[in-house]
Formats: sequence, structure tokens, C-alpha cells
Amino acid sequence: MKIGFIGTGSMGTILIESFLESSALTAEQIVITNRTQEKADALARRYPGLSVVDRPEEVVQQTDCFFVCVKPMQFHRVLMDIRPHCSANKLLVSITSPISIAQLENSVDCKVARAIPSILNRACAGSTLVSFSERCLEEDRSFLCGLLGTISEPLLIEEKITRVSSDIVSCGPAFFSYLTQRFIEAAVRQTAISEEDATALATEMLIGIGKLLDQELYTLPSLQKRVCVPGGITGEGIRVLEEDVGHMFDRLFQKTHQKYYHEQEKISSQLTLKG
Repeated sequence: MKIGFIGTGSMGTILIESFLESSALTAEQIVITNRTQEKADALARRYPGLSVVDRPEEVVQQTDCFFVCVKPMQFHRVLMDIRPHCSANKLLVSITSPISIAQLENSVDCKVARAIPSILNRACAGSTLVSFSERCLEEDRSFLCGLLGTISEPLLIEEKITRVSSDIVSCGPAFFSYLTQRFIEAAVRQTAISEEDATALATEMLIGIGKLLDQELYTLPSLQKRVCVPGGITGEGIRVLEEDVGHMFDRLFQKTHQKYYHEQEKISSQLTLKG
């Protein structure tokens, strides 16, 4: 089976690299294109056998399943270019959250699905959020979940929780990376520790937390309870967090959803429904 990728930006490249290095796909199975062809050519040099084509239409023509990995505001143009070539037997997989399954179904004749990846997939970890159109057969669902399962844990989600799920799975690594960086910077400012040492300690701490949770030795609440001895130092730190964090994450979700709905409105005005 041939698999296509329209767009080799950050997430498109992560998917390609992950599928290849996990041996889920061979280079000879993959057809790619990108608006800036140098990026696609660079991937082909790293992975000999990859086929680079000039236009999105060629990807659709040469593949059975293809991932559309472009920015939301570029999606309409790509859909209009590929639409005549999206025959009923092909599977279009969007990785863009603001475009609904219904909008995709109304724009093309082929089967459609949405798979929202995470940077964690690069380490064959984390989740991929998956939704299917009614046109997809059981064999399509099995194929896509099987493919994504080689680099992640596919999770089927409903449309109404797409954004918040993406905030946690896809944006979450950036959010918690930022918080960890601020944690490190404060340690350096307030004590004699070097940034190098603080970074090494914080990195190992995060890896260790992941292992504890993965092995189900603790839940998040039980981990906090076990470390936070009554009257101890950790408790003093937790009190500061309780005072200062407040509704910070509520505001975070409000802002991401605000941006999401704004993008949805712009995309809806772009997309021309087939009549």
C-alpha cells in the first residue's frame, strides 16, 4: 500500500520519521509533497526511496491513503486542488483539528478521517486522537488505527471534545515543557545550582514521573500524597502552587478554545460545500 503526505512541516515530518524508524512503513511506500520543495527533498535525501512529487494532486493519484498535514488556513486551497482526484476508494486523513469530519465529507467524495498527532509520537509514545467519517468501513478503521498504533496509542474521540483533547495530547508537551523551563530558571536565580545541573535533574525527574505513571505504581494524586509529607518542605511548595496557579489553566483552555473557534469561523467561510 502507498501512503501519501501533503505537507512536510513539523508534524508531517514527525509522522514520516516515526513511521519509517518504527518500520511501520518503508521509504518506497511513501509519496510526499510540500509547498517548499526543498523540505521534501531534504527528507528524501535522509530516507532514500521516498518519492517526492510536485503537486498535492499527484500524491492523491499515487496513493491509497494520504495525510493532509498543512496549516488550517492552507487547507481550503489544498482541498480544491485534490478534490477531483479523491475517488471513493481513497482515504483522506486530516491532522488539523479546526476542520470537522462533516466539513471534510462535504468537500470531497472519498473516505475521510482525522488523526491529531503529538510530538511524543516521535518517540513512539503518547496518543493520537482519531475520528472517522461514516463512509469509513471497518477495514479502514482497522488499517488506520493499526498504522497509528505503531507509533502511539490511538484514541477514538467525539467531535465535541476535539479541542480540549488536542490541548492535552498535542499542545500539552509544549505547555509542560514551558513550565519546566520556568521551574529550572527559578532554581538557577534563587540558588547556586547551574542551569546545566538543574536541567539534568528536572529532565530525569520528568522521565521518572512518566515511568511511575506508565507502570501504574502511582496515580497523579497518590504520587503527590506520597511525596508531600505533612509538615514537610514539599507541602510548603505545594501551598505556593495552590496560591499562584489559581485559575491559570482555566484561562489557558479559554484562550485555546477562543483561537479554535476563530479558526473554525475562518475555515467555514473558505470551504465551498459541494452542491
